[in-house]
Amino acid sequence: MEFLTHSEAETEALGARLAAALNPGAVVAYRGGLGMGKTAFTRGLARGLGYKGRVTSPTFTIVNEYEGGRLPLFHFDMYRLEGADALFDIGWEDYLDRGGVCAVEWSELTEEALPPETVFVTIARTPEGENARVITIEGVDLP
Repeated sequence: MEFLTHSEAETEALGARLAAALNPGAVVAYRGGLGMGKTAFTRGLARGLGYKGRVTSPTFTIVNEYEGGRLPLFHFDMYRLEGADALFDIGWEDYLDRGGVCAVEWSELTEEALPPETVFVTIARTPEGENARVITIEGVDLP
């Protein structure tokens, strides 16, 4: 499914909509360059899961954990990792077994570690405005 958002708030709202379709153990893998809105989408995902706190990029921590909603959210940034082996070194399988949602930025760098039922979210700029994005969601039907 392809969606067009015109603002950060609309991107967050789409993330919240996706959250309603996710079950325990879901993996959401983002594709898209710097500044595309992956963290904004994740803020919406967290809100849709019922998390009320602040959501930030895990660029320097590799993973941020958000608990207190319908499901825990584990937000990964793979940018600084050197492939799937490094992902397994930080406990990837343990996160998958915890029954939450794993949201993975820069998933292209560790794609071989993603389960077959992964939901892919591709975010790209569009000429319709500075904050406009084309967001493609594959692997799940939205409510």
